[in-house]
Amino acid sequence: MKRTLSILIIVFAFLISGQSTFAQGGAKNGPDPATIRDPELEKDSLHNLEVARQYFKLKKAYVGVLKRCEEVIAGNPNFAKLDEILFMAGESSLLLAENKGRQKSSLYVITEGNTKRTLKAEEFRQLGRDYLSQLVSDHPQSQFRKQAEDDLQPLGGIKPKSAEGSKP
Repeated sequence: MKRTLSILIIVFAFLISGQSTFAQGGAKNGPDPATIRDPELEKDSLHNLEVARQYFKLKKAYVGVLKRCEEVIAGNPNFAKLDEILFMAGESSLLLAENKGRQKSSLYVITEGNTKRTLKAEEFRQLGRDYLSQLVSDHPQSQFRKQAEDDLQPLGGIKPKSAEGSKP
């Protein structure tokens, strides 16, 4: 009798432990790679964001803002505040298209092969549309989304993502 009771207890214990194992079946193996952030890279990106904010709000130096933002976008695509970076890059591009700010838009130079050139107003508008569209598409909960959507209206709305998945 004691032996059958012991066997029943052991079988019951296996059944109970089996159910808890199945309950954990949906568990992931570690954190989501998109949320893993290098602390030093985050610190550097946060510094660039702070400088870009100052350039944007106080100095109206939109070329400087755009360069800082592009540095963060290229170097730290998982930055915690990427939505704000995209917003400032988009807004700065649109303002440069209108020749606003204290810096001339001709100071923004891109390199294509061995040649350097500045962007035309329409190219700045497209660049701004790309950044703001990425903000709206990739960061639906952003506090900057509404303003980005409003600014995209005169540009034809959100730019559809290409089949290649390319970003600005």
